[in-house]
Amino acid sequence: MKFTLKIWRQQGPDEKGRFAVYEAHEIGPGMSFLEMLDVVNQRLILVGEEPVAFEHDCREGICGSCSLVIDGVPHGPERGVTTCQLYMRQFSDGATIIIEPWRARAFPIIRDLVVDRRALDRVMQAGGYISVNTGGAVDGNVLLISKEQAEISMDAASCIGCGACVAACKNASAMLFVAAKVSHLAALPQGKPERARRVIAMLAAMDREGFGSCGNQSECEAVCPKSISVSFIATLHREYLRAGVVESGLLTEPDSTEQEPS
Repeated sequence: MKFTLKIWRQQGPDEKGRFAVYEAHEIGPGMSFLEMLDVVNQRLILVGEEPVAFEHDCREGICGSCSLVIDGVPHGPERGVTTCQLYMRQFSDGATIIIEPWRARAFPIIRDLVVDRRALDRVMQAGGYISVNTGGAVDGNVLLISKEQAEISMDAASCIGCGACVAACKNASAMLFVAAKVSHLAALPQGKPERARRVIAMLAAMDREGFGSCGNQSECEAVCPKSISVSFIATLHREYLRAGVVESGLLTEPDSTEQEPS
């Protein structure tokens, strides 16, 4: 297989970027998208040209660092996968493929296809954790957690923080990311003592980082490699409204071991 690649090249955050055209030859249909870029870079190095900078780590769809916009779609045309899990058999032989970095004010370009996604880390640092000293491992049945609670929390916790939701949203919103992190902890007893402070702090951090507001068009769910549901954004709104009531003193936070009524 062979492809024509239009790749965004930019030497640094303060430099002007442009699209450069490269030919990818002898590409096997079983190659992943990143393996195809490796082949292109090897040939660029052999002819004395600067290789294309792109980010990757595990290449197993776990870390989320392989953040590329492919033909206008974050992570590419295949739903529910990261870029490293996208295979060249998904493209027609001879196709022209356009490859860009994430486009968002909160994700400044470092070089070529690499962006600075530390804004998501700072949002997490603002409150995406629990500060309970749990000590040693306890028996699994000490805290009774229903199957429904556990499944909701696990679904939200599957977010890998890649930023595809931000790249897809016309407002560059991080609402799906924040909603997943807030919902993950709010669903479990260990996360309830700090739930009011957490949601307020994380939303404030999201605004400080320059992320936009939710456009309610569900582009985020469509491109999320872990298929995080937009229903968690509704949970985020409920948590924020609840936090306002708690902060006003009209409601007292329950003990972490108490079960809320369904």
